[in-house]
Amino acid sequence: MTGNCPPIQKNALAWYGKDIAARTDRWMVELSDADIAEIEAAAAAVSHHGISITDIEKGDFPLPVLGKKLNALTVQLINGIGFALLRRIPVERYSTEESAIIFYGIGTHLGNARMQNAKGHVLGHVRDLDMRSESPDVRIYQTNERQTFHTDSCDVVGLLCLQKAKQGGESLLVSAVTIYNEMLESRPDLAKLLFDPIATDRRGEVPDGMQPFFSIPVYSWEQGYLTVMYQRQYIDSAQRFEEAMRLTPEHVEALDLFDELANDARLNLSMQLEPGELQFVYNHGLLHDRTGFDDWPETEKRRHLLSLWLSVPNDRQLPTVFEQRFGSVEPGNRGGVAMTGVEPCAPLETV
Repeated sequence: MTGNCPPIQKNALAWYGKDIAARTDRWMVELSDADIAEIEAAAAAVSHHGISITDIEKGDFPLPVLGKKLNALTVQLINGIGFALLRRIPVERYSTEESAIIFYGIGTHLGNARMQNAKGHVLGHVRDLDMRSESPDVRIYQTNERQTFHTDSCDVVGLLCLQKAKQGGESLLVSAVTIYNEMLESRPDLAKLLFDPIATDRRGEVPDGMQPFFSIPVYSWEQGYLTVMYQRQYIDSAQRFEEAMRLTPEHVEALDLFDELANDARLNLSMQLEPGELQFVYNHGLLHDRTGFDDWPETEKRRHLLSLWLSVPNDRQLPTVFEQRFGSVEPGNRGGVAMTGVEPCAPLETV
């Protein structure tokens, strides 16, 4: 240990944007015609048997060859660089339902889908709903605003691009491990403050018996793993609750430095997701972001991504404090937004 902090982390997650951008062989997977044929056959079988999207299991979506690639991809996510890009599914020839079945079916080979909001959506729609994040009950993915770097409440988040924006909307990734290493070298006094139980606003999605915020440190150290949990806007808005831990000027300085490093072009990686591309990101080691965007006036051309939150079996152990948000810390059965009486659903329209 270095003071009250873990030592510098030297592992595959400690990458810098420029270096990893030049190594597409480490994170880009080109799907072959045979892979696409497997996917389409599995999706056709699901439709033929009338299996609803939320009931699809790995055995319902057999991928004899591609499945081996997905197994290797899962290892890369949780034990390697923490992200991957699959290129590309020909979504232009599918209906939204067919694309959703394919995306969800592929997801079953990585983990178990979790509810992403209080409505029980296990299949999310990332679209601009003409909302603004100033409202305390609005999630930023419902706007066209810059998201800022953050994590989601799951092990792995997946995105399938159906339509991209007229301009903007690039996907950004940054390693929380690299941010930590940089902070520890330059300001260890601030780095240690990010291990405090900093409050994050639930934005109105409050499970029964829970506070309207959760108190999970930005950084946690458990069994030799550095784990991140971060959403700056929601940390700031949690200060509206009297019960939340007060942020001192030093905490704010630490959070500002964290943001400054996340936005440093040396550290982060930018990519524009094209229609049919799938991105998977490991939430415990990376943060993701999206730039603001201008959309097309035509509804059918507007930016549209499908999202999955996945819980991965055999993943790392999480600190028990994560139960506040994840419900459980059991690998394969944790994460998401658990609301009493709400059943999982997979709407095909933005609701």
